[in-house]
Amino acid sequence: MPRKKKVVIDSKIQELLDYIGLDLNKIPDNLKEYTKINFRTVKGYNEKKYKQYRYINVSDIEILLSPTNRMDSIKEKYENAEPLCFYLDSNNEENILNHTTFLSMLNKTSIPAIEAVEKEQKELSRQIPFKVKFTGNYLWQIYYSEVSNKYFMLVPTEDSDYSTFFYLLKKKIENKKSNRIFVPVSVVDYEGKILGRDEIKDLENYLWLFTKDYPLIYEVYDKVGDVTLNIIGETEIYEKIKTMYKVKLSTPKEGDKFYKLLKALFIMQTEIPHYYQFQTNINRNAEIQFYLDKTNIKYELLPDFIMEQYSKSVSLKNKAVTDLEELDTKLTNLQKEASSLEKEYVAKEKQITTYLECKKTFFGKVKYFFKLGKTKKAKDEKYNDEEIQEDINEHQEKHKKERFKLEERNYTLYELEQSYKELDEKEELIKNKVMDINALKLKNKNLKKKIENASKYIEEINKHKKSIFEFWKYSNKDSVATLDEGEEEELNVKKIEKVFNYEDDFEKFGASADKNQRKKFTDSELDSSFIATTSILSIINKINLKVAENKDISEALKKIKLSKAKDDDEEDDDDEAFNIFGRIKQTSNKERTIGNKTHREAPRDKFAILEIEKGSKGVELKKHLEDVIKNLKTAMKKNALKEDMYVYKATSSNMEFNTFETVSLDPEKELNQFLKTNKLNEKIYLYKIKLPKGMNFIAFTNIIFYDNKNMTLPVGMNLSSKILIDLSKLDIKEKNKKRLNKLEFEDTEDDFSEIIVRNIEVNELK
Repeated sequence: MPRKKKVVIDSKIQELLDYIGLDLNKIPDNLKEYTKINFRTVKGYNEKKYKQYRYINVSDIEILLSPTNRMDSIKEKYENAEPLCFYLDSNNEENILNHTTFLSMLNKTSIPAIEAVEKEQKELSRQIPFKVKFTGNYLWQIYYSEVSNKYFMLVPTEDSDYSTFFYLLKKKIENKKSNRIFVPVSVVDYEGKILGRDEIKDLENYLWLFTKDYPLIYEVYDKVGDVTLNIIGETEIYEKIKTMYKVKLSTPKEGDKFYKLLKALFIMQTEIPHYYQFQTNINRNAEIQFYLDKTNIKYELLPDFIMEQYSKSVSLKNKAVTDLEELDTKLTNLQKEASSLEKEYVAKEKQITTYLECKKTFFGKVKYFFKLGKTKKAKDEKYNDEEIQEDINEHQEKHKKERFKLEERNYTLYELEQSYKELDEKEELIKNKVMDINALKLKNKNLKKKIENASKYIEEINKHKKSIFEFWKYSNKDSVATLDEGEEEELNVKKIEKVFNYEDDFEKFGASADKNQRKKFTDSELDSSFIATTSILSIINKINLKVAENKDISEALKKIKLSKAKDDDEEDDDDEAFNIFGRIKQTSNKERTIGNKTHREAPRDKFAILEIEKGSKGVELKKHLEDVIKNLKTAMKKNALKEDMYVYKATSSNMEFNTFETVSLDPEKELNQFLKTNKLNEKIYLYKIKLPKGMNFIAFTNIIFYDNKNMTLPVGMNLSSKILIDLSKLDIKEKNKKRLNKLEFEDTEDDFSEIIVRNIEVNELK
């Protein structure tokens, strides 16, 4: 029997082999064994979309290597795959190329990379991440063959990261029965133990309607094989502010309840959209919740909720019937009035027409004067509107019979839908009746005007009928009164004022404000505006309100000096040099980028603006800040809002409304920045304030943060989305309060980070 050829490898690869526990000259039996796997590839299946995550025993996973790339199709990877034992064997000439490839893969791998996978799997053994997926999940290309009832890992040899492959190989060599890995299984569909595949697809669509975000839905199997359905997504809880949510369904009963709840709300919002627009929030467990106004809708309360909504629809329908009766009465009276006015106008028009015909000839004038000239006072004609009245009586009788009653029974969603569709019909009738009434009002108004004009004209004719000669002279004139003069229809539409929209208007607003401030603000006003962007604003407000004590100013000065010491840590702390050069810096011509545009402008320096030195005193700081306050007040008067605007402020305490305040135009940025810089246990208030058109402000545009000595500064608000306002100029009233929950991770970079649900109180003011 020929002796096996001993494999000679370099030290780096040998170190890795030793770490894995693999001796290429003595391959373990479990790596030599191979069971043929029959696998049917699924055409058009999205390999990147995982539907199952499982704990799988390492011994149950075959390893296949394929001379392909991870991005190649599953069909190509599988068809070119060969068992791991073909790559470990160096004695068979047919496997020499494969063995060389295996050594090359070893050479591209490091022990720390495998250790990172091991650390990750240890964490996954203890807990499943909130998002289920984890950082390295895409590296696990593990598949399941239903035909062979076998898991297998496809390892593309043309990849650059083989850490998961060598970790799995290490575990297979250890050959422990309890070795399990938590991984996504590629190209498998839902098994449907909690919810069926069609129901899961429906859930995706339902949740998109309410959240405008398609959720990720995974079947997650634990170590004993029990499955839960995990639904992870993002939903908007207020304006543009979003939060993550997670729903974990452990039993078919839980799944059925959640599915039916969403289906019911979906039907209501899609079939009766005028009446139902549901809002979302999360609870303390980060589970998504659904609200109508302030009512939290739960599955157990659905029958009561539907009954309540049906009762509301009946009440609205009966009110609509009453409104229709009142409108019918108004319409009848207007029709009667119109009929009377038309008859009166026709009579006067006939008299005027007769006069105009007669005045054309000599005999006609004489005839009109002697025969037709004796006008009789028009008697109020009694008109018969029996047909109109009969019509109205018929309508009213119908409405009386049409009163809707509520029965003592449970109503279905279908009945609720039909009830609201009946209400829609009634409201459409009301809308048409109102339009008819408005049209008749205008018609009658114009008829009255025409009758008034005609009466004046007839009165003028009769005034000149004292003698035939005076009448003759008058009738030879060409002037004729305008009989058809009336008024155009006024549309009964409330004028809508333009309100600032952040997404559509911010860029234009920023450019306009920046140009205006460059043109109108003095250098002192620009410097003072920059000071307002810093934490110094708090002491500015105290000085402005005349409540700042000496200790407050001393404390503020101390903080400013500490801040300056940090900035100057790597520079010479030389007050004399500072005084000599003032605010000229060697870095003033340094190129910087703002909004993808380069410039050579120097940033404003709060220490230079306030002339802070080692020996600066509190009294000097106070004097400088008093000048800042004057400058802020004069600068603010040079800017006024051209339209109403909503602004936002996140705080950890109730706001004072007598101070200068920086407020944001973007609620999402404002809240996220606040959450990053504040303690997790602090209470959070988010204020939404309506600023009226004409309100004075200072925008934190590019010119506020940089000077423009070289004239290279880009125009706009690229560095901030905030403005400064004087809250004392607003007459603020509380409008509405809401409570929101927002999920955060203690460490956004850690898959296993603890989640914290922050409570936010929203105060809408105007």
